Amino acid sequence: MINKPTILISKGIHRGNNQFFIQFEKNYALIKIVKTIPNTWWSASLKRWYLKNNPENLKLIFKHFKNVAHIDTTQIFGQEPKPQMPTLKKVQFQLNDAQTRILNGFRKYIIGKRYSESTIETYTHSIIEFFSYYPARDVSTLNNKDVELFIEDYYIKRKYSISKQRQFISSLKLFKIYFPDSNIESVALVRPKKDRYLPTVLSRKEIIEIIRHTKNLKHRAIIALIYSCGLRISELIKMELMHIDVQRQQVLIKNSKGRKDRYVILAESFLPLLQNYIITYRPNRYLFEGQKGGLYSAESVRHFLKKSCKSAHIMKRVTPHTLRHSYATHLLENGVDLRYIQSLLGHSRPETTMIYTHVAKKDLLAIKSPLDMIVHQLSETDTKNTKLGITGNNLQY
Repeated sequence: MINKPTILISKGIHRGNNQFFIQFEKNYALIKIVKTIPNTWWSASLKRWYLKNNPENLKLIFKHFKNVAHIDTTQIFGQEPKPQMPTLKKVQFQLNDAQTRILNGFRKYIIGKRYSESTIETYTHSIIEFFSYYPARDVSTLNNKDVELFIEDYYIKRKYSISKQRQFISSLKLFKIYFPDSNIESVALVRPKKDRYLPTVLSRKEIIEIIRHTKNLKHRAIIALIYSCGLRISELIKMELMHIDVQRQQVLIKNSKGRKDRYVILAESFLPLLQNYIITYRPNRYLFEGQKGGLYSAESVRHFLKKSCKSAHIMKRVTPHTLRHSYATHLLENGVDLRYIQSLLGHSRPETTMIYTHVAKKDLLAIKSPLDMIVHQLSETDTKNTKLGITGNNLQY
């Protein structure tokens, strides 16, 4: 007997509306099905699919997943929970009326501050998690001790990343400005230090192998463009045809991270591939569009990039951002000034771009290991033997 996958249906507030949330362990067949449900969207901040909470949409969920998966609705109808998917066991986001009113006001406040959509969603969700942890508490009575207990029990026990915890502290500092009646002391809220990981970088040969093993024309064009222009995945998805200037070999990146515009170089070697793609697919507004028009899916890019790397026998963990890291590193190794690389990447601070100096090999390759120098010097001073090796248990001539 084949065990059906389990889909967990829950409800809560997202983007200011009551929503149904659809969760399941990663399964490409289920992802394909959920994409066919009208007006269903993926939330990167919540890591789940969602659609408006109404009886019609609930019927649609059952219609699409009937006979395909076990549908767990215990979180909607309040039945005794079944031990189907322990990995999805999370704090229930149930707020009282006062908390909901304050949360909606906070959301309007940060929208008025013109934060990016992703930041608005992240900060709102962080406060929802915090409020839900104290469902019976008056928001004005919450203090720093409550924050510490929440972090210990929610972030630490669940082994959430440091960056997620830093986002929570940032959202709480902003919330304190909006709601000063809270007993939380903003000054005492300290963000943990960031992890300092070096980025994964592909070699030039690996880049070509990935492109070569990508058979689909559209997918090949996407991978080549991300690498050749050093794009963020969001920049690629939002790129419009009108922003491409073939004559000047430039692409205008509009309203990117930090609400900044910039120009990037369009590779001459990419132009034939670009022309072939446009003639074949005839995009309307965006350079890369979904099957039904509109924005292309970032998840689709990650999926086919992973397949291309597997086909090219590349064992590194490669994401679209790895191509951007590789672009910056290869520019630095080619002798391009760090200030120009900062401009091409759209970094606000030079310190962000400086990380590529730690992975670029141009200057490191010129440095000789002291072991090589010792062996070389001993070989030169030895009059009888010209070759010195260090294999075996002892120095060998």
